[in-house]
Amino acid sequence: MLDRDSAVVNIPRGANVQQIGELLAGVGLVHRDFRFVLVTRAIGLAGRLPAGEFELTAGKNPVELLWQLSRARPLQHAVTIPEGLRATDIAEIFARDGWGDRKRFMELVASPSFAESLKITGVASLEGYLYPDTYYLIKADYSAEKLIRMLVARFRQVYGQMAADYAGGLSRHEIVIMASIVEKETGNPSERPLIASVFLNRLKLRMRLQSDPTVIYGIENFSGNLTRKDLKTPSPYNTYVIPALPVGPICNPGGDAIRAVFQPSQDKSLYFVSKNNGSHYFSKSLAEHNRAVYKYQKKRGKGEDSSDSD
Repeated sequence: MLDRDSAVVNIPRGANVQQIGELLAGVGLVHRDFRFVLVTRAIGLAGRLPAGEFELTAGKNPVELLWQLSRARPLQHAVTIPEGLRATDIAEIFARDGWGDRKRFMELVASPSFAESLKITGVASLEGYLYPDTYYLIKADYSAEKLIRMLVARFRQVYGQMAADYAGGLSRHEIVIMASIVEKETGNPSERPLIASVFLNRLKLRMRLQSDPTVIYGIENFSGNLTRKDLKTPSPYNTYVIPALPVGPICNPGGDAIRAVFQPSQDKSLYFVSKNNGSHYFSKSLAEHNRAVYKYQKKRGKGEDSSDSD
């Protein structure tokens, strides 16, 4: 037997008694012989042992071990999906840790019919609806479909709570698009209602949003260097060109970004520029904004925070 207190065993779905005995013997919890099968049948647990990953106590006799296994709760693994990731990044996290197939995950994300089955209607993709959170998963037969259903169910729960008293004019899809832009424009939680108000103010006035992250999302194989040519090249995501929201979300926003769109600041600012310290300077007029650009961006050479230009 083991000289440690416990051992972890992963029992796949459909494993028979003999296979389970081999797995337990492989981690030193029982002897590798026919007695395990006989004991399991004798105490009536054949066909009743659970699948999953379990931590079992070492040093027990087969009967004690079997009763422990029959009542054991599967181990849970925390998988954290950070705010602001694209669907491709989320697929990579799950695939890297062995929870699901990356290719299948992305096929389902890009399936309007699958989105429809999850009550996310009228969208071309589930980008934006894969809610970032910490999820507790157990080793079982997880699939890409189950993972996406879990993420979208969490989105619908959080969104539903926030939307209960919403009386604004944006659709759910427009709110998610706007929240995704807010998520990518600042990592400072306290500024998100202000960022949201700037974009909402501009949207009402049919001003171009001029958000760099939207342009970047629309560039295939982005090199990391956003050029003036990029800002002038039309795409459904280039908010330097279109006086409206991009065609879809540019990331999967978290609760704070979504809440900021539901509850924006009442500030009348139309511009903001990075102060190079993680915060922004907000302006109500172009003249004030240009002065702020000169003050905060001059040390970086020419160019400015793209979402702030007119």
